[in-house]
Amino acid sequence: MAEKTEAPDVVTVARNRDARHNYHILETWEAGLVLTGTEVKSLRNGKANISDAYGIVRDGEVYLLNVNIAPYERGGYVNHDPTRLRKLLLHKREIRRLIGAVEREGLTLVPLELYFVRGRAKVRIALGKGKKLHDKRDDSRKRDADREIARAMRRR
Repeated sequence: MAEKTEAPDVVTVARNRDARHNYHILETWEAGLVLTGTEVKSLRNGKANISDAYGIVRDGEVYLLNVNIAPYERGGYVNHDPTRLRKLLLHKREIRRLIGAVEREGLTLVPLELYFVRGRAKVRIALGKGKKLHDKRDDSRKRDADREIARAMRRR
């Protein structure tokens, strides 16, 4: 089942936990999703996975690939393809910014979170620059050091 977050009208369906580990997050946006009825029902049941998903820009529009929304169990013959291409709803100036960043700067569009806001399905997408192995090691070293400092402060 989906989990409630801090605001009463926001219900989180899926999170991409590896995104902040694998990418330097530069900028984030909230985007709407174009979905079918069975996809929305499946999302309300919490049946989604965005860990392998990424965004592409094609013909002046932004799409999400590899978002796995499980078929609705009561969908019958009108059920959807679980990993189909899904269009994102953004403002024109946001799309222009994304086109420039993805095509010219070589950045990646990464979904961070899939959630409902007042009954509407939304996705938080981010522009990310891929981390190298040494960056990931530095981050884990820093996190461990911060944890040790916090433990030492608690003992005092």
